[in-house]
Amino acid sequence: MPAAVSDSAGGMSLSFSTPFLRVDAQRVRRNIESLARYADEHRLHVRPHTKTHKSKLIAELQLRAGARGLTVAKVGEGEVMAEVDGDVLLAYPAADAARARRAAELARKCNLRVAVDTHFAIDALDAAARSAGSTIGILVDLDVGMHRTGVPTPELALELARSVLKSRHLRLDGLFCYPGHIRTPAREQAEALAAVQALLAATLDLWKRDGIEARIVSGGSTPTALQSHLVPAYTEIRPGTYVYNDMNTVHGGYCSLDDCAAHIVATVVSDAVAGKVVIDAGSKTLTMDPCLWSPSAGHGHVVEYSEARVARLSEEHGELDITKCARRPKVGQRVSIVPNHICPCVNLQDRVVMVDGSETRELRVDTRGMLT
Repeated sequence: MPAAVSDSAGGMSLSFSTPFLRVDAQRVRRNIESLARYADEHRLHVRPHTKTHKSKLIAELQLRAGARGLTVAKVGEGEVMAEVDGDVLLAYPAADAARARRAAELARKCNLRVAVDTHFAIDALDAAARSAGSTIGILVDLDVGMHRTGVPTPELALELARSVLKSRHLRLDGLFCYPGHIRTPAREQAEALAAVQALLAATLDLWKRDGIEARIVSGGSTPTALQSHLVPAYTEIRPGTYVYNDMNTVHGGYCSLDDCAAHIVATVVSDAVAGKVVIDAGSKTLTMDPCLWSPSAGHGHVVEYSEARVARLSEEHGELDITKCARRPKVGQRVSIVPNHICPCVNLQDRVVMVDGSETRELRVDTRGMLT
């Protein structure tokens, strides 16, 4: 590890080569505790999506704050997070035989639930569970407006529920939805969330008339997290980004810059071109994700130079437009950047630097690169 160097980003001397992802542990705990208080107040369970932090340690912090189980996208993540908690939701279709087989094996070690939206996936999971000698819990995925996965009508959701009930190695636990299409300011979400509630209520009523109970109704997202009480059907919510936040959640009005717990720390490596400086964090660090609410804002927010704009990224170069800066960054100086989309940035790191007051340590990204 290199010798300590001066780090103007955050006012600390750190012995880490740039670029790296720095996580403020105090902000992480504050974000976790804030959501936990809201959920307690509204009698909701939190099943946080670990796709953002990909860390067993952060998952443990969420569980200590009252989270009921964990959410993952892929089976590989589930295999790791099951070491932290024995209640895991796979919020991604497991339709292919290989994924179904791994899910069934995982279900022997923990209480695994999987969201499904096809008869094909039900058959694949049932066959895999039979071979593994396990039982898999099923949540039927209902499309409430995102139009990505999920069946579009209560009637089709009922068909899937009946199919699960006929299987021998699956257990019907309830409904699943993702209101990811709702990206309006929180104060303007009531109408859209009422439509989500109406569709869930119609589905639950149809199930009830068929003698089917949904013990779990799982939904939520970071943009809608603090408005989840407007969907009374929910029993649990699954926000992920809230734990770190990013410029998407800032520009969307769902948090402040002070709530952003993860910054990319980079070094200015060139000022040879007029009107710009170059940092050592490019698309392999910050990703090419635009800001959803402000596409012209660039590829992140430079904390120390708010007038600067991360104007262009190539693989290893980040170009900062500093033409509006009253003072300019100097070569060799470190700057910290809040990314537009934190989730893929975390996945690009093997480790992050966690700062907790005066203590600094490396934190492994436990499920980094687990895409299957």
